[in-house]
Amino acid sequence: METTTQLNVGGMTCGGCVASVTRVLKQIQGVSDADVSLEAGRAVVRFDPDRTTVDALLSAVERAGFTASL
Repeated sequence: METTTQLNVGGMTCGGCVASVTRVLKQIQGVSDADVSLEAGRAVVRFDPDRTTVDALLSAVERAGFTASL
């Protein structure tokens, strides 16, 4: 069963940043959708909790050079 979480993402300044965050989140196995908003500074991620964790999502965003928190 899928679940949805909202991540606060810092450091995004342009559409390229949004594309980067979207790409790294969607590459994670178990993520079915990621809606990233520059204006809101957040990502709404739909994922399968049996295949990945919120911590893995946060780590992926941070590895891409952004800050991430719940």
